[in-house]
Amino acid sequence: MKTVLVPLFEGFEEIEAITIIDVLRRADIEVVTASLETKTVIGAHAIAISADKLLDEIDASKFDAIALAGGAGTFRLREDPRLAPILIAHAKTNKLLGAICAAPTVLSDAGLLKGKRATSFPSVKSQLELGEYLEIPVVVDGNVVTSRGAGTAMAFALKLVEILQGKAIANKLATDMIV
Repeated sequence: MKTVLVPLFEGFEEIEAITIIDVLRRADIEVVTASLETKTVIGAHAIAISADKLLDEIDASKFDAIALAGGAGTFRLREDPRLAPILIAHAKTNKLLGAICAAPTVLSDAGLLKGKRATSFPSVKSQLELGEYLEIPVVVDGNVVTSRGAGTAMAFALKLVEILQGKAIANKLATDMIV
């Protein structure tokens, strides 16, 4: 079974995180949510989510992918000293990295977008160090998948499913969910 780590942080964008978690689980992918600080995490719109684990309790090297939601609190991901080394180690083994909304800034800060095509929420475009910025819903470049925001969360999650489980499963999910 494929496994995906979804870090949660105060101020995460709920639509993005929950869509990633839900769609991947529908595709029989094991998703583990890991909070940076406390088990109960409050999103950008005051929705409380109970994380499966704390970040310090998991071995990130065991996951096939890491998917980052964005949101007003994305600076917490950028400032957390534990996350960049996890992402860099993941990238060195060519495992899948996904980031939506403002979260591509986390990948950029870790040097993981250099020379790559990517997208993001428009307001953080200037904070990205990358090869080429594209204004399309989802961009795949090698092992990195980026997306623009809450409105593209379903397309982003389905692209992660396609990469991890195959196009047939992603297409069946899209049909079943009337996407």
